[in-house]
Amino acid sequence: MFDMGWSELLVVGVVALIVVGPKDLPVLFRKVGQFVGKAKGMAREFSSAMNDAADDTGMREISSGLNKSLKAATNPLGTAMDGVKSATKSLADINPDSETGKLAAKRAEDAKKMQAVRDRTIAERKQREAKEALAAADAEVAHLAKPATPAAKPAAAKKTPAKKPAAPKAAAAKKPAAKPAAKKPAAKKPAAKKSET
Repeated sequence: MFDMGWSELLVVGVVALIVVGPKDLPVLFRKVGQFVGKAKGMAREFSSAMNDAADDTGMREISSGLNKSLKAATNPLGTAMDGVKSATKSLADINPDSETGKLAAKRAEDAKKMQAVRDRTIAERKQREAKEALAAADAEVAHLAKPATPAAKPAAAKKTPAKKPAAPKAAAAKKPAAKPAAKKPAAKKPAAKKSET
């Protein structure tokens, strides 16, 4: 509004402090705040009155039409895209009595049937899985609840022998194979001395 920066406001505050004095400065600031509040309120009332008058005379419709034409002039690609969008929206509204409408209805009905079949298959699978889980749980409970008979005790006490781990094979695989000792060449014997006789 007045285009005043912080430095100008600081100078005005120092001058007001010197001229008015520190005792009356809060009273002055309160009065200035009330005056600014009244001015803003009057500006709002004036602006709303002008907007109401523009609505009554139809200036808004003219200005919106002018804005649309300016937009079309400055952004022809955007305007063309708006036209395409409105055209596709009108194509989306299909007459149910036309061949296209009948085909769309048939496709929607087929999709519903497929969805129903899929849902039924899923429900049957879940029901079958629940029955299998229930049968397994019943078998486990029956197995745990069975009283131990003397004949059954040795069978329960008998353990299956544990399999030996394949450690020898693994150890053999880890150790390098023993190399056969290389043959040393035979040592040469010194030749026998001939006697001179």
